[in-house]
Amino acid sequence: EVQLQASGGGLVQAGGSLRLSCAASGYRFTIDDYAIGWFRQAPGKEREAVSCINPGDDYMTYADSVKGRFTISSDSAKNTVYLQMDSLKPEDTAVYYCGADFQLSCDYDGTDFSNWGQGTQVTVSS
Repeated sequence: EVQLQASGGGLVQAGGSLRLSCAASGYRFTIDDYAIGWFRQAPGKEREAVSCINPGDDYMTYADSVKGRFTISSDSAKNTVYLQMDSLKPEDTAVYYCGADFQLSCDYDGTDFSNWGQGTQVTVSS
């Protein structure tokens, strides 16, 4: 079983920054064997993919809406994935979740990852 713990959300003004963390753990678990994705869901909207990383080969993908503003990274020694969010906009307001899926490529464009953490709220005021 994989456990994911997301943290780092908060309230920030437009143009500000936040860094989200997703700490992962499990029996004989290493993030290098997984796709770790960040997703978000705003009220009344479907969950959408934000960014994904395959730490094993450092392959990353981003949604067009966040390219150039968000940066995903990982620390395999800590089994943690980060999402640095800069130049935040009010439309980035949502609950952000991290998900993990074993041996999945980040080219996968679905949102049905196998393992999920609890969400962390990000609110961007105008």
